[in-house]
Amino acid sequence: MGAHQIGDFRNMAVVGHTGCGKTTLGEALLHKSGATTRLGSVDDNTSMLDFDEESKERKHSIDSSIYHIEHGGRVLNFVDTPGSPDHVGPAMAGLIGVETAVVVVSASAGIEVNTRRMFNAAGDCGLGRVIVINKIDAENADLEGVVNAITESFGQGCVPINLPSGGGKSVIDVFGKEEGAADILSVAECHTALLERIVETDDALMEEYMANGTIAADRVHPVIGKAVATGRLIPILFTNARGGAGVQELLDALVTFAPSPLDGKQRSIEREGAAATPVVPKQDGDFVAQVFKITADPKSNIKYSVARVLCGVAKGDSNLHIGGERKTVRPGHLFKLRGDQHHEIPEATAGDIIAFAKLDLHIGSMVGTQPVEGKVPLPKFPTPMYALAVEPKSRGDIEKIGGALHKFMEEDPCFHSHREAQTGELVIQGLGDQHLNIIRSRMKRLFKLEVDTKAPKIPYRETITGSVKYVEYTHKKQTGGAGQFAKVAIDMEPNERGKGYEFADKIFGGAIDLAFRPAVDKGVQAQMKQGVIAGCPVVDVKVSLVDGKTHPVDSKDIAFQIAGKQAFKKAFAQCRPILLEPIVTIEVTAPSNFVGDITRDLAGKRGQILGQDILPGNIASIKASVPLGEVATYNSQLKSVTGGQGSYSMEFSHYDIVPPMVQAQIVAAYKPHEEEE
Repeated sequence: MGAHQIGDFRNMAVVGHTGCGKTTLGEALLHKSGATTRLGSVDDNTSMLDFDEESKERKHSIDSSIYHIEHGGRVLNFVDTPGSPDHVGPAMAGLIGVETAVVVVSASAGIEVNTRRMFNAAGDCGLGRVIVINKIDAENADLEGVVNAITESFGQGCVPINLPSGGGKSVIDVFGKEEGAADILSVAECHTALLERIVETDDALMEEYMANGTIAADRVHPVIGKAVATGRLIPILFTNARGGAGVQELLDALVTFAPSPLDGKQRSIEREGAAATPVVPKQDGDFVAQVFKITADPKSNIKYSVARVLCGVAKGDSNLHIGGERKTVRPGHLFKLRGDQHHEIPEATAGDIIAFAKLDLHIGSMVGTQPVEGKVPLPKFPTPMYALAVEPKSRGDIEKIGGALHKFMEEDPCFHSHREAQTGELVIQGLGDQHLNIIRSRMKRLFKLEVDTKAPKIPYRETITGSVKYVEYTHKKQTGGAGQFAKVAIDMEPNERGKGYEFADKIFGGAIDLAFRPAVDKGVQAQMKQGVIAGCPVVDVKVSLVDGKTHPVDSKDIAFQIAGKQAFKKAFAQCRPILLEPIVTIEVTAPSNFVGDITRDLAGKRGQILGQDILPGNIASIKASVPLGEVATYNSQLKSVTGGQGSYSMEFSHYDIVPPMVQAQIVAAYKPHEEEE
């Protein structure tokens, strides 16, 4: 059993929008607790948490960072997350390992795009939430306005547990005090509202409070964690991380208000076809942990897999299963991370956040002393739809580029790469142009790889709307030796959308030898991959082989493949061919005053508005169906339309018919390429 009990841990992801001061707050917490001897700074590159070169150069976090603090007899584990909407993948992954999201809001900027997104994501994950209003000393800060915006946007459960005082130079506790002088709001009113929110969690306490009109703070202490975990209470605190105001009070409050693993979200392992199995947080059960972050030491390049221990205890020499595998591995060493520092620990215990070194693990991987069938469900990550086709500048780098991209995919659940089968292009996908620019920069910095990029080809499809009977083609080729001969006749008609390709042999008798008929099918399928009118794969057609002729000497498989290809091209051209384009469902979130601009912009992209809602905080959500080709670079376009205040998500929906004028342009653009061939 470890030195700490499960109830001693507080696991928190620090989330919010870029520039709200999350990392600076983390540095202040580390320094105030004595974990560091000096206050690190993002601006002068002395931050312990933004330790990678990319973050230092850009002066903001591009990945999450892990740190821990011992305070008040408790272990506070933090995940400091990036705030840019382009780097929301690591931020969302951080929610996997915690019970609480500490949502940081800038006192001057207020609620921003990623503030709302991460607050809602934490709620969807069943986490407790604490709001920290930072930079309370800012000249343009409207603290009362920010509090009002928070309660309007996130509900009446948001109640201050301290208030700024002395012109933002200190804070006053409203949990333990019923009166006092604050810069905003009323200490007495906030004290009452806070107690009411807490006692709502417990019927006995509620009756006592209703009977007496008040209740002692020590009576409600045992249920505070439950109140936060259930979302009935969302504490608001105030800090000035740079100046130190409210930092000590934040540490004290997190010990009291952040739910422990016993009070907070309880995990269950789900697997297909079976009921979910709860993972009870206890130290004497089988060891179970889930990985939520992959990182590499910048100096040694050793891979570390950061995991939340859900149950049991494990040591470095424990035999562990990865997922449902029967084979076991020994971690050798176990670590606690603090920025780029790695402190070896004797054991990993339930409720803690630890790291394995050198194991082949991924985000979401389950690790246990027994095989773990299934996994704890992950958050719903945004689908990366911003894409670029990449080519290494040096031919010799083709092999290396795959390893580099694999590393980035391991670390970031919202970065994907694949070889597009239709176009042959190597495509990388992220959440925006900044996201992919940083991937390219890291590729150059870490792997000395430089790539050229361009917009990827849109994966159009070809199909037909008409039918044709008995289209024949004869292939003859005479050389000095044996020749080639094949004659085929086919019928063609559309298949149902989504049913794909069907081939039927309808020859009666021996017009074509049985041995050669599969070659016709093979030739047809080869031409379908190449396309006919625009070089795009053909889908949803029925082809029937109805007649033909075989030469006793010159007929060969290859001859019937060629004849099948050419007959298909000839028939396809007579069947009113059309192009199909991928359609995506896009959901745009922005302040409601931009609704008109956004809907006009989407309509100009051949979009169809599916609906819109007004969310709390005067925010609009607009849902539309739009061709992918029209929104391939929508990230930069939306920033322009909304002044950077909008966000969006896209999901593939279906394929639909390309309008004739657009089709003519695509076909015309293909012709020069066709002639070169």
